[in-house]
Amino acid sequence: MRQTSRVSDLVTGEAVPLELRLAKLPSRALAVVLDLLILGALWFLMLLLLSLIVPGVDGALAAALAIAGTVFVLVVVPTTVETLTRGKSVGKAAAGLRVVRDDGGPIRFRHALVRALAGVFADFVLTFGVGAVVCSLLNSRGKRIGDLLAGTVVVRERIPSTSAPMPVMDPRLAEWAAALELSLLPDRLAMAARSLLARAPQLAPEIRTRLAVELANEVSAVVSPPPPPGLPPWDYLAAVLAERRRRDALRYAGPAPTGPSPGGLYQPPGGPYQLPGGTPPAGPPPAGPSPWQPPAPPPNPSRTDGGFAPPS
Repeated sequence: MRQTSRVSDLVTGEAVPLELRLAKLPSRALAVVLDLLILGALWFLMLLLLSLIVPGVDGALAAALAIAGTVFVLVVVPTTVETLTRGKSVGKAAAGLRVVRDDGGPIRFRHALVRALAGVFADFVLTFGVGAVVCSLLNSRGKRIGDLLAGTVVVRERIPSTSAPMPVMDPRLAEWAAALELSLLPDRLAMAARSLLARAPQLAPEIRTRLAVELANEVSAVVSPPPPPGLPPWDYLAAVLAERRRRDALRYAGPAPTGPSPGGLYQPPGGPYQLPGGTPPAGPPPAGPSPWQPPAPPPNPSRTDGGFAPPS
């Protein structure tokens, strides 16, 4: 049964809603108009400056300067602004919007560059906005061509979040997580795991158990080294996502302090989580069983969620 949410229109293929609301076409159009007005004013100033320079140069150099100025206004400026602001232009900031990756993370230079180039050749300039409007109307997430090519989506930022807090990684898994190879983890899969952990209390126990095992199997197929033997899927997914967020933060905020996350250790009902055997993993973990099997259920026969507690 598909789960719905009042604060989210973005739903993964696993029927788990993400705690972000997609931007609608009118708000995006308003942001684009504001940005185009600013870029138009900048372009006018550049043309005025070129008109003072052109009389003293030959025609070829004047044409080269005009092309360079156009590229600067239409590509360099939008790319630089969205990269430095992590997904905001002046128009988007005024409309309360932000560009994020498909997994909800901040965009990088390559995402902003692809969006700017697509805006010139496919979305706005050469097609007079027809390409962007038609693609947004046909796409279920309201993406324009640049979003499809860059793997991004525009969301509304001024929406209060009512989702459950994300569980943090067990500090004893930090050494193992620091050695993870995450380059093959696709944004789609990370978004599904993030959404599942955040919305687990809203799902039926048998559904969240099945989804956790399925996602853990998919993640472990593209992430190495394998998890410690017996590690529950919930803790494995939380550790992978926490390490991914930590590395993303390092790219923008410089070196981060080492040690346990400031949020502390997530404690499920009944006491803090303990690794199998009650001891932390030492050194590189041995290869775990594949495919993933959920841990044995606890002695309490009333439990129906496979033995691991979802985030509270």
